[in-house]
Amino acid sequence: MFTPHTDTERKEMLKAIGVKSLEDLFQVIPKEYRFPELELPEALTEMEAHKYLDELAMENENTNDLLCFLGAGVYNHYVPAAVDAIIRRGEFLTAYTPYQPEISQGTLQSIFEYQSLIVALTGMDVCNASHYDGATATAEAGILAYHHFRTKRNKFIVSPTVHPQYRATLRTYMAGIKKIVITGDDTDPLASPDELVSIIDNDTAMVVVQYPDFFGRIYDYTELGKAVHAAGAIFVVAANPTALGLLKPPSEFGADIVVGEGQPLGLPMSFGGPYLGLFATTNELMRKISGRLVGETIDDQGKRGYVLTLTAREQHIRRERATSNICSNQGLMALASTVYLSLLGKSGLKQVAELCYHKAHYAAEQITQIPGFSLCNDIPFFHEVAICCPAPVSEINEVLLEHGIIGGYDLGQDYPTLKDHMLIAVTEKITREDIDYFCEVLKEFSND
Repeated sequence: MFTPHTDTERKEMLKAIGVKSLEDLFQVIPKEYRFPELELPEALTEMEAHKYLDELAMENENTNDLLCFLGAGVYNHYVPAAVDAIIRRGEFLTAYTPYQPEISQGTLQSIFEYQSLIVALTGMDVCNASHYDGATATAEAGILAYHHFRTKRNKFIVSPTVHPQYRATLRTYMAGIKKIVITGDDTDPLASPDELVSIIDNDTAMVVVQYPDFFGRIYDYTELGKAVHAAGAIFVVAANPTALGLLKPPSEFGADIVVGEGQPLGLPMSFGGPYLGLFATTNELMRKISGRLVGETIDDQGKRGYVLTLTAREQHIRRERATSNICSNQGLMALASTVYLSLLGKSGLKQVAELCYHKAHYAAEQITQIPGFSLCNDIPFFHEVAICCPAPVSEINEVLLEHGIIGGYDLGQDYPTLKDHMLIAVTEKITREDIDYFCEVLKEFSND
């Protein structure tokens, strides 16, 4: 409830700042702008307002009403009902940053469990809590790499198959450091990542790749990782966590940092967020990560407890020593992914990954039988695949939408050389019948 100031309080405040009246306070604002006439609608009752907002919400088309083959970093996975039931509990829903960790044991335990699960999934040594999304996590990896070499290495190599938004955010973060050079992503997007080896040198601070890459392709980065380490640089892998339920973890490539988007782990698409940035490293880099590390311990009575083992942010240490100013731990999103992973377990996550893999390959097989449509390459892929189309993707997607289908991503938006290329995603929610219907509409388009 809003409680306005009393007349006496207003007079005291105006006197304190040397102003006689409220009108005098606004003299610096041009007269024609002081009291504009706002064309506001008539006031509504609560019931009327609810009805009006419902009508506005119904204008949005969503994956409850339409089939969705759109991915490109955000995916329409099934979220068990228990996830939402748990994160809606008051003690979790309203919890904030643990400023006093000793009395925030529930929050700390949830972060500890989250970190433990991400470490198990990626094969890394430690995981922080946490970043806002995959793009900011990638950018923070750049900040870590820059400071790790004490600003003596200034070259960042980024594969062109890293998510375009990740690359853009990295450039935004590093824009203030004039001597930083970000390169590598101006090459052929469909080329092998091994071609990056030729530009790695002693000035390289880090090399970033995606696994599977933005086009869904699966590469073994072992040799690239060796080349990165031979130059003394940091190897960063942006990973799809669902794929890690089936594929070998990035740690086996020699990754120093693993980042990624946590949205596939129990978070709805939600028209763009909030999401969760994954960030895991080796022990060597542990003291240079941003955010927090929660540890488990035993108190003087032998009872289990949780503590903030490491907090490299400005509210816990001197500002000049902080590695970031992360003000929230994205705790609710981290909790959602923790509940999701706990419910599925190793076998459940593997089953989800296998369903995505096999359904995507069935879709690719069916699409390539349609005149004018073909796979853009023959590299193994996970649950996304690039399709060469006989017409602009925007035109195809308009037809698909008329048939109740959200089509794929237009790769030409980010890669001019990939005009008329569509990136489609298939998750476990898509059935065989959905894929067949999708292909029927594409056949109709091809025949017109």
